[in-house]
Amino acid sequence: MKLHELQPNQPVKKRKRKGRGPGSGNGKRAGRGQDGQNSRSGGGTRPGFEGGQMPLYRRLPKRGFRNINKKQYEVINVESLNIFEDGTDVTPELLFENKILNKHKAKDGVKILGDGELNVKLNVKAHKFTASAKEKIEQAGGSFEEIEVKKWVKPSKNDKVSE
Repeated sequence: MKLHELQPNQPVKKRKRKGRGPGSGNGKRAGRGQDGQNSRSGGGTRPGFEGGQMPLYRRLPKRGFRNINKKQYEVINVESLNIFEDGTDVTPELLFENKILNKHKAKDGVKILGDGELNVKLNVKAHKFTASAKEKIEQAGGSFEEIEVKKWVKPSKNDKVSE
């Protein structure tokens, strides 16, 4: 097969050019019909609208509770820290560089869990630690440090920025 012999599996349909005169077969009203809400520009209804009937999303019972103050930590097991060499300072940035951490999931920081064994001496810096993780890091001869989550606060209009 050569490059000039390539062609799509199914024939490519030409798109319909609506409202371009009677010869196009879709002129005058452009397939929208004579009158009504859908014939108007900007016409139609919003998604979920059922013609005034109580919509399904309102008819169904609501269950549960969503905590808006919930902290969302990216969890990492002690076992996955064995890839680093002895004496390394393990930070969230280093975990991200080594593709152990997903930045998008770690909205409120990184939490180290105590699952597995740690065989190297590390200085681990994270936002949260479980008791078993602290114990295993110290047993391996390393140290741990809890760091604060840095949240960027948008300055208000009244705040003066000095340059």
